[in-house]
Amino acid sequence: MASKYSLPHINIESRRERADFKSTNERFPGSPPPRDRQQHGAMLRGQFSQAANDFEQDRPRDERVSPAAGVYLEVELRPNASPDSLERKRSNLKPASAKLGAADTRIVGLFVPEDAKPVLESILADYQSGELTEKGQNPPYKSFVEPIEAIRKARLETFWTDDLEALPQDPNDTIWWEVWCIKSAENALDALAEKLDARCAPKEQRLVFPEHVVVPVLAARATIELMLFARFSITELRRATDTPHFFIDDLNPDEQFEWTDDLAVRIEWPGAEVPAICLLDSGVNRAHSLIEPALSPADLYSVRPEWGVDDTGPRPGHGTQMAGIALHGDLVPKLADKNQVKLAHRLESVKILPPPGMGKPEERFYGPITKSAVSLAEIGRPERGRVFCMAVTNEDISGTQPSTWSAALDQEAAGVTMDDKRALRRLIVVSAGNAPNPIMLHEVQPSDTYPIEDPAQAWNVVTVGGYTDKIHIAEPELADHSPLAEAGDLSPFTRTSTLWTTGRNRPIKPDIVMEAGNRAVDASRTTVVDTTSLSVATSGPEVDRRPLVPFRATSAATAEAARLACRLMAAKPEYWPETIRALMVHGAEWTDKMRFALDPLGKTDAAKLLRHFGYGVPTYERAIASAENHLALVAQSEIQPYGVSGFKDCHYYDLPWPRQAFEALGDEEVRLKITLSYFVDPNPGALASLDPYRYQSFGLRFDLKRRMESTDEFKKRVNVEERADPRRKPPTQSDTDNWRFPDGTPSGSLHCNEWKGPAAWLLARNILCIKPVGGWWKNRADTATRQQKTRYALVVSVKTAREDVTLHTDINSIIFGTVPVSQDIEIGT
Repeated sequence: MASKYSLPHINIESRRERADFKSTNERFPGSPPPRDRQQHGAMLRGQFSQAANDFEQDRPRDERVSPAAGVYLEVELRPNASPDSLERKRSNLKPASAKLGAADTRIVGLFVPEDAKPVLESILADYQSGELTEKGQNPPYKSFVEPIEAIRKARLETFWTDDLEALPQDPNDTIWWEVWCIKSAENALDALAEKLDARCAPKEQRLVFPEHVVVPVLAARATIELMLFARFSITELRRATDTPHFFIDDLNPDEQFEWTDDLAVRIEWPGAEVPAICLLDSGVNRAHSLIEPALSPADLYSVRPEWGVDDTGPRPGHGTQMAGIALHGDLVPKLADKNQVKLAHRLESVKILPPPGMGKPEERFYGPITKSAVSLAEIGRPERGRVFCMAVTNEDISGTQPSTWSAALDQEAAGVTMDDKRALRRLIVVSAGNAPNPIMLHEVQPSDTYPIEDPAQAWNVVTVGGYTDKIHIAEPELADHSPLAEAGDLSPFTRTSTLWTTGRNRPIKPDIVMEAGNRAVDASRTTVVDTTSLSVATSGPEVDRRPLVPFRATSAATAEAARLACRLMAAKPEYWPETIRALMVHGAEWTDKMRFALDPLGKTDAAKLLRHFGYGVPTYERAIASAENHLALVAQSEIQPYGVSGFKDCHYYDLPWPRQAFEALGDEEVRLKITLSYFVDPNPGALASLDPYRYQSFGLRFDLKRRMESTDEFKKRVNVEERADPRRKPPTQSDTDNWRFPDGTPSGSLHCNEWKGPAAWLLARNILCIKPVGGWWKNRADTATRQQKTRYALVVSVKTAREDVTLHTDINSIIFGTVPVSQDIEIGT
């Protein structure tokens, strides 16, 4: 049966209008209550004096280094206060580390040079007793002093932004530290480490970000403490993590060689000029009959030549199993089918982990390793389109804040280079990580108990969690068992981000969920087992003995998501990586089981569950094409978010709604879905973990004209530049009831929301604005960087349950005056 999704998406780039933009500043919270300046000023002056004395008395000393001319303080700020409020450039007051304290306060490390100490004392004294300002009758330096809750002497813990349990307590404990160093002080840090007999990793093993260089340093706690307080160069410390973890279960063969051979001869194998999925994994054994024709020996790489390129570990077989799913998907339906199969993509493999018995690489971070892997593939085939696929995570390392690894992935996706040039953008698909796999049912915990693992928190990647439709248990010996998860629910193997701190500084993860398999529980509800029938089938690494093996967990889900992305890339080579990501998310829908959990909840709770299910389960069919009653409008565009000072551009889209068709539908419900996708240049560090505007180079948001607004009122509401008097806001009415997520999805670099209501109402909602919000380009970048243009992809879809409508034809006629020809889309491959 032919799919109803046979029409091309409609390009609406011609409906775009550029305009000068000025922000309405609606994101800023209200002002906190004023302080009693006499009481508050006296308290802070006393605390500053005591903290400075305590630090001087207790600071670590060593004859090999001269102490810094100044003191280090720990400053506690009110909730939502920006650490930047403490910066005084003329006095060289420099905030460094920042993290959340009790009750959402901010704990900031502050270096006060010796000649700035009287300046700070003067600021506090003037705040306490200086003359009030004529305008507003405010005390002097109010914006600097009033956010401060307390001042204490700084300790090493002040600058530690990792899990406190990972911080060595014994002064002689030696670990690899992740040292975040000011860019201009990198050479000084190297010299200091040499004096103190600490070992810094070579420069090629470091990560460079806009304001920091991350240097792995092997040293004892006491030595790091000396380095930290010797001079102002280190802004924060973390523990370097270097234990990537693969999620794979024991393999049980259940198929025969002839099935594999039969499928191999039915496949129309791709040529060399098609897009490829580049697996960053444990290598691939390409001798498998279902892999070899689509994986050239020239496309096998290793970040270390001595490791070889074959799939030898550290968990042998994982890369080969990933390859089967990435190329073919679940093999079960293809083995049972006798039809021809046409492949439109290939494979590449870069081995990023050493085989058993070989020492770990000197690189202490997998960020540099990942960058090297990406470079190897692109140097080998620079002209090839590709999707990078990685199902490697740091075991039990939560992705609650940007890490060097996640930021490296964001850099690679955005095409950031160390010479400030722009490489091609890249599409990267990563796994969310797997929950533990206990045998006893009472030990099984909900997926929300286990937070998504590093580096899946990266903003620009597609993070993949797992769901399952596998509920049929075929093994006779397990006839009395039942599936652990119901069809359409999350897989027992997956993780979520519901335990992450909510708010603007955490992206929504996972983005999507794919089939990850299920588990079986016995009749007594005591034990849980893994079964072949609740898994997917893939290529086995022991190609001469077990060509087919079961595969499950988020590795399988991630390989399937990469396959979806590469198929879209092959079908639509003109689409950017940002657009492919947008279509994957936009084409996702929640299962009935997920909607049953989502729909009864209040709007706020439903929004939180985005961190549970992501945006749902995507399909190639919905992502690649439109139907008459479910069509997508697509735009790819460049925008300049900022000018020399402040904001620069916004874009208005005149949505081509067909009046006659919508009026005929009247009160019948339609669903409008909007997805906005772009890649940011990351600027990680402790301040970025508290304020997303410090992490992202820029941000974009969408806003839709409300039903009772005129076009003029809408533009004035979203853009101060449109107002005759910037201080006067136009009258507005609330517009949250019909959106699934009333506050939108303000985190990360992908935003998606759904509106539903009467079709006739949508006629008045015909203007869409894409507008910039804050980012580090705006306030912290040089002039050339600040004025960069950047890209975004926009997808807008309309869906109605009515089958007898011709919405696609009507809209296409409005834009082009033509009726589109159905496109030949191979849904089954």
